[in-house]
Formats: sequence, structure tokens, C-alpha cells
Amino acid sequence: MFDTAEVIRRFNAAFVNHDAALLDDLIGDDCVMEAVEPAPDGARTVGREACLAFWRALADDRTTQFEPDEVVFAGDRATIRWRYRFGDGPRDYVRGVNLMLVRDGSIVEALGYSKTPGVGSAQLAALTDDTGA
Repeated sequence: MFDTAEVIRRFNAAFVNHDAALLDDLIGDDCVMEAVEPAPDGARTVGREACLAFWRALADDRTTQFEPDEVVFAGDRATIRWRYRFGDGPRDYVRGVNLMLVRDGSIVEALGYSKTPGVGSAQLAALTDDTGA
């Protein structure tokens, strides 16, 4: 059985290296995942096989690139700050965070959040431009 740091290291490696097979031993039977989309709550995926299917497809997609920026551990929890590239342009990416829970060497919860533009983005951008923030 792996500790939290090793589970998350292997999880991230699956996406960085496009090697979905690395995920097979990492996902718990009762895993719950909330994707970053659709806003505002993200799609909820429940169960080992459903979570694996989602993550395998993501890991196998060679047109994208996952880049972990920072990983922080706190006992059985991990926070992964990441950048997800989906094109060749300098702005073809989103940044986000995954909040992970590992129990008995398996991922049992993964909650994803991203800086994807939403309905209020234009208003927020105008506000920050006016204040210089």
C-alpha cells in the first residue's frame, strides 16, 4: 500500500506521461470525483470504474498536456495546483486545483476547480482594470 504522497505522485505521472495504466491501482471502489466542468458545480462521477474511465480518457489524450505546478500534502489529503494545456498558443491553457483525499492507499475523493471564464468574467475583469488590482 502506498502513502498519500506516492499515490498522488503516480496519479500526476499518469497525466504528465500519458500513461493511463498507472491509474489502475490508485483508485478506490468508493471514489467520488467532481470535474471542473460544467460550471458551476462540475460533473460528479461516482465509483471506481466510472472515475477510472474519465481519468483514462484524459491521460490518453495526447493533444493535451497536464503540468503540476505545486503539490501540498496534509496527512491523507493533497492539493494539486496545475496547468492544463489544450493547444499550441501561449494562452491555450487553464489553471486549476484538485483537492484529493487518499484512504488506505487509494484515491477516494477528487474535487476539481479551475480558472475557466464564466458568465461574470467580463464584469470582474472590468472591475480589476478600474482598480488597478
